[in-house]
Amino acid sequence: MTNSVGVTPSKVQDPSGCDETREQATPREFAIDYQLIFPALFEQAPGAMLVADPEGRILFLNAQIEELFGYARNELFGQPLEMLMPARFRGKHSAQRASYAVKPTFRPMGRGLDLYGLRKDGTEFPVEISLSPLTVESKTVFTCAIRDISERKRIEGLLQSQLSFERMMSRLSGAFMNVPTSEVDSRINEALKTIAEASGFDRTCLSKLNPSGRLSVECSWVGPGAQGVTFEDARDVCPWLVERVLTDGIVCVSAPGELPVEAGKDKEYMIGTGEKSVLGIALAVGGKLLGLLSFATFREAKEWSAVVVSRMKQVADVFSNVLERKQANEELQEAYSRIEELNKRLEQENSYLRQEIQLEHEHSDVVGQSAAIRDVLKQAEQVAMTDTVVLIQGETGTGKELLARTIHNLSNRRSRPMVKINCAALPATLIESELFGREKGAYTGALTSGVGRFELADKSTIFLDEVGELPMELQPKLLRVIQEGEFERLGSSKTHRVDARIIAATNRDLSAAVTEGRFREDLYYRLSVFPISLPPLRERTKDIEELVWHILQDLGKRMGRNIKGIQSSTMKAFQNYSWPGNIRELRNVIERNLILNSGPIFRAKLPDAVSSRAGHMHASSSSMQEVEREHILRVLRTTAWRIRGHHGSSDASGTEADYAGIADEETQHSEKADASNISCKSLKCRTFGVAERSAALLQRPFK
Repeated sequence: MTNSVGVTPSKVQDPSGCDETREQATPREFAIDYQLIFPALFEQAPGAMLVADPEGRILFLNAQIEELFGYARNELFGQPLEMLMPARFRGKHSAQRASYAVKPTFRPMGRGLDLYGLRKDGTEFPVEISLSPLTVESKTVFTCAIRDISERKRIEGLLQSQLSFERMMSRLSGAFMNVPTSEVDSRINEALKTIAEASGFDRTCLSKLNPSGRLSVECSWVGPGAQGVTFEDARDVCPWLVERVLTDGIVCVSAPGELPVEAGKDKEYMIGTGEKSVLGIALAVGGKLLGLLSFATFREAKEWSAVVVSRMKQVADVFSNVLERKQANEELQEAYSRIEELNKRLEQENSYLRQEIQLEHEHSDVVGQSAAIRDVLKQAEQVAMTDTVVLIQGETGTGKELLARTIHNLSNRRSRPMVKINCAALPATLIESELFGREKGAYTGALTSGVGRFELADKSTIFLDEVGELPMELQPKLLRVIQEGEFERLGSSKTHRVDARIIAATNRDLSAAVTEGRFREDLYYRLSVFPISLPPLRERTKDIEELVWHILQDLGKRMGRNIKGIQSSTMKAFQNYSWPGNIRELRNVIERNLILNSGPIFRAKLPDAVSSRAGHMHASSSSMQEVEREHILRVLRTTAWRIRGHHGSSDASGTEADYAGIADEETQHSEKADASNISCKSLKCRTFGVAERSAALLQRPFK
């Protein structure tokens, strides 16, 4: 039986051993069919194929070769294979082809090799080639299958790029772990350089958003040929781009021409600096803007693909976290510093308060009912609730510090202790450190930093006793504190601000000191905004009895004495005495007589020196200068006019007096020397700490 295609049945042995007749085609009967089928298979193969002779000339090719290389079929027939490869491969290929023709075998090519094809238009593309020998009628030809692997290479490149990026991100994240705050900026600069070089950027810049709203450049990296960062705030050169980034989060510009009309300043900057492309990304954590990260190219324009933008967004997230941690650490360090400073200040205050507690504050309130003291207390009440500078003037011992405490206790600052300093008790080299504080190493021996009295008095009151003794070189600094509330510690340029109410006191005539050039006029006017004059005790004779009882009660408690009365003669003597030392002298006299006299009735006798002085000052109109003059002459007579040496006037006076310049030897040993001949030339004295006054006294002739 013959089928429709002319197949002759033949008997085929079944594998099971049973004979079975079935239809089978023989090659001989299909020889003509093979000549039609195989060319069709070659032509319609899914890959590009060609056939070449041993000399490398192209004999056959299919349509895929035409499509892949861009040549027409008749353009390639008889042409060498080297026509389809870049020139750099041709010489090497000829040698390899000759070697392959000697021992032809199936050979895949391209794995691990960088093989490229060359299109008619001159473009290159990666290829993978398989060679296979074919023998026909004792002649050998070679079939060549060519595959375009551009897409595979692209995907492999993306995967490799992604892997490299992930490795870089891993290193980048690890670079900021456990990094001290002081090293963060240097690490950011290194990271910016790494990212720019790996991604092909020419400049990277990280700006931090300050509390004031300005974008200050924190870190940057600039490659060869790129414009350096010359701006402090990116808004100064690219305001439109910055606002868009801060608003939208990300802005990409591939060329200046893409910018809108309203971005004229930004476009002008890009063109002027040669900036081709820019990518800006906002730095934020939890919705809080921290700054801006920008990438720019100058050598060539860059298309900002979604992959590149996504990667740079990951980089920005890392820097956002770094900035947030840095800011948190800085705030924490600032808080620690503040706590440490407050602890030091608290220790200083505690130490100061302990010293104050040890001091003997004679009165909790001002004692007295005289019109003079009531007028003073009225002024204190009027000024207490203000922050006005107060200048308390009065003689030594009149209670200037007590009045200052009264003003402070009546003010809104009474919840904090009043801080005081005696400007005359410290040398000029230390007064500045005590007033304004010092830094470690500010001067020899300054082993630690110290808080000044003004810092201790912040939100409180500072009492400047004996302000007239303040050195001239420090007066401008005090004036600045009064006017601006600002000062710098000794050895530091950092400005400190304080809110301290200032009360000053002096027993000197500051207006006279201004005239003499020993006190700044502008400081005097700033201090004397509200002057209060304390009357001396001799002008408060009505208050003496009340003051005596108050002091007796205070000292009696301390000494365990119960005083029930005061001898009338004692009180009369107290009221008649002028008390040049004022309340301080009164207290000292009472304390001394309490020790000397026992019993419930207090009685006291003024010492002879005091009594004679009191009688002298009440009985005559002699001035203090005349009293001192008389004392100098009395000492000289007592020592037989001997000035130095054993039994000299220095020993007799109990001071370091230096009486020198007696006119001649006879005058030195004569007690009858005419006092009118004694002048400053014959008697030069430094006694009682008032050398100038004594010298002036001796210049005057006796009347």
